[in-house]
Amino acid sequence: MIQERHRKRAALYLAGDLLATVAAFFAAWFVRFEAGWIPVTKGIPEFDRYLVLLPIVLVIWPIVLYFHGLYQVRRGRSRIDEILTLVVAILLASILLSSFSAWYRPSLEPGSRDYFTYSRWFMGLFMVLDLVFVSFTRLLIRHSLQRRQLKGHNLQRILVLGAGRLGKEIAGKLQLHRELGFRVVGFLDDDPGKASLRYEGIPVLGTLDDVERIVEEQEVDTVYLTLPLEAHKKMLRALREVARECVEIKIVPDVLQYATIKASLEDLDGTPVINLSQVPLQGWNSLVKRGIDIAVSATGLLILTFLIPVFPAIALAIWLEDGRPIFYRQERMGLDGQRFQIWKFRSMRTDAEASTGPVWATRNDDRRTRVGEILRRYSLDELPQLWNVLTGAMSLVGPRPERPTFVREFKHKIPQYMHRHRVKAGITGWAQVHGWRGNTSIKKRLQYDLYYIENWSLKLDLKILWMTLRHGLRHRNAY
Repeated sequence: MIQERHRKRAALYLAGDLLATVAAFFAAWFVRFEAGWIPVTKGIPEFDRYLVLLPIVLVIWPIVLYFHGLYQVRRGRSRIDEILTLVVAILLASILLSSFSAWYRPSLEPGSRDYFTYSRWFMGLFMVLDLVFVSFTRLLIRHSLQRRQLKGHNLQRILVLGAGRLGKEIAGKLQLHRELGFRVVGFLDDDPGKASLRYEGIPVLGTLDDVERIVEEQEVDTVYLTLPLEAHKKMLRALREVARECVEIKIVPDVLQYATIKASLEDLDGTPVINLSQVPLQGWNSLVKRGIDIAVSATGLLILTFLIPVFPAIALAIWLEDGRPIFYRQERMGLDGQRFQIWKFRSMRTDAEASTGPVWATRNDDRRTRVGEILRRYSLDELPQLWNVLTGAMSLVGPRPERPTFVREFKHKIPQYMHRHRVKAGITGWAQVHGWRGNTSIKKRLQYDLYYIENWSLKLDLKILWMTLRHGLRHRNAY
């Protein structure tokens, strides 16, 4: 039901976007060549030559808008957010169209070496008009849907079996998506202490034995079963009762409380299997992220070595103060718990851990060299990890890799600590740009790392890289 409503809503917006874009295309032609508002110095071209672009537009526009999330239901996205996203998407789509028109240059006449070029005025007008038309169409669709829902049209009346933690959570989320036409009419629960209570304005209408009567009285369309695992027999009894009615039945398994990252439903030869540790960084997303890692790390290594010789300058400073080695390798744990050798510029004495073993660096640590103090303060000692990124052991963005000694300690003390190894380790990360680096709270760092893993997107990666360049090169906890 939920996915079906998402698809219908997305199809409505898609149809509106395409109609608005076609209208903007014809309007741009009229304004440029017919209205007389802009001087036409080279004659009015044949409209058929421009009409060739329209099928290309109708392919590019939906794809670009889709990858900007404009066909996804997002709670809390305001009109301003939607329009700003449209600005970025339509600008990108227009750049792609302009690139195509620059490449596709048909001859003016058969056998002629003179080529037809598309008007830049037309392209600019089309982009502006399309933004106006699509924005107006989307606002109109949104307003129309909201008016229908306020009038009570096409509402899905929902009954939740179970007023416990999971039932309240599901009811709350359904209430937050009123734009999809959901209305939770009430709960059923066998706990006598919950009788006649209300949660977020939603009443407890009775016990599970009342399900058949309540479904009929409240004209329920959908029943959500959110009973705990220990209520297995009650769930089976409720299922038998509900199955006699013409309603949709949704089961929210209580095992989701044990989900470590995100849960997803998989199919094993026709048998549904719940994956409790699904991460978004897979498949195409992983390929895109790897491509960016290779491009940026290779470019960075070339620039910092030859164009702006930062690497040679740092190497010379280390050698002049403390001799060799220039680089320092240390074992760290990365993706799926695999160990790798991380590269750094050496910032401490060669015998720094001879007497102490693996320990955290501290403020005013006397193991640092003078050059090393500067390198660590500005995180310049981390730059050789661009090589780790290029070779695939690390990524530009991800949870910082930890030493196996500390991992063995933390995984027994902190629940879910090992889930940060579900993605590649990074030079920088969501925790680091928020100040959780160095000798700081491991629990807070894990909280930010898990947020990054659960909510990964290319946009989030770019945001972290920007925050790193802006704030992260020098940090109070870098010592």
